[in-house]
Amino acid sequence: MPQMMPMEWTMLYITFLATFLMFNIMNYFNQSPNKQTNDKKIININKINWKW
Repeated sequence: MPQMMPMEWTMLYITFLATFLMFNIMNYFNQSPNKQTNDKKIININKINWKW
Protein backbone atom coordinates (compact mmCIF):
# COMPACT_ATOMS: atom_id res chain seq x y z
CA MET A 1 0.00 0.00 0.00
CA PRO A 2 1.59 3.29 -0.98
CA GLN A 3 2.09 5.92 1.66
CA MET A 4 0.01 9.05 1.57
CA MET A 5 1.75 12.33 1.04
CA PRO A 6 1.89 14.65 4.07
CA MET A 7 -0.41 17.13 2.30
CA GLU A 8 -3.06 14.43 1.97
CA TRP A 9 -2.81 13.64 5.69
CA THR A 10 -3.25 17.35 6.45
CA MET A 11 -6.31 17.61 4.23
CA LEU A 12 -7.75 14.46 5.78
CA TYR A 13 -7.20 15.90 9.27
CA ILE A 14 -8.78 19.24 8.30
CA THR A 15 -11.78 17.44 6.77
CA PHE A 16 -12.45 15.37 9.88
CA LEU A 17 -11.86 18.34 12.16
CA ALA A 18 -14.26 20.54 10.20
CA THR A 19 -16.90 17.79 10.20
CA PHE A 20 -16.49 17.28 13.95
CA LEU A 21 -16.72 21.01 14.70
CA MET A 22 -19.76 21.51 12.46
CA PHE A 23 -21.54 18.57 14.09
CA ASN A 24 -20.86 19.94 17.59
CA ILE A 25 -21.87 23.50 16.67
CA MET A 26 -25.10 22.30 15.07
CA ASN A 27 -25.99 20.24 18.14
CA TYR A 28 -25.17 23.14 20.46
CA PHE A 29 -27.35 25.68 18.67
CA ASN A 30 -30.14 23.19 17.91
CA GLN A 31 -31.26 23.06 21.56
CA SER A 32 -34.10 25.43 22.35
CA PRO A 33 -33.63 27.48 25.51
CA ASN A 34 -35.88 26.82 28.48
CA LYS A 35 -38.47 29.50 29.11
CA GLN A 36 -38.09 31.11 32.51
CA THR A 37 -41.23 31.41 34.55
CA ASN A 38 -41.91 34.03 37.18
CA ASP A 39 -43.55 31.51 39.49
CA LYS A 40 -41.70 31.19 42.76
CA LYS A 41 -41.27 27.66 43.95
CA ILE A 42 -42.22 27.20 47.57
CA ILE A 43 -39.97 24.89 49.52
CA ASN A 44 -41.55 23.42 52.62
CA ILE A 45 -39.02 22.84 55.38
CA ASN A 46 -40.24 20.86 58.36
CA LYS A 47 -37.84 21.21 61.26
CA ILE A 48 -38.00 18.25 63.60
CA ASN A 49 -36.19 18.35 66.92
CA TRP A 50 -35.03 14.86 67.75
CA LYS A 51 -34.72 13.96 71.41
CA TRP A 52 -32.22 11.21 71.82
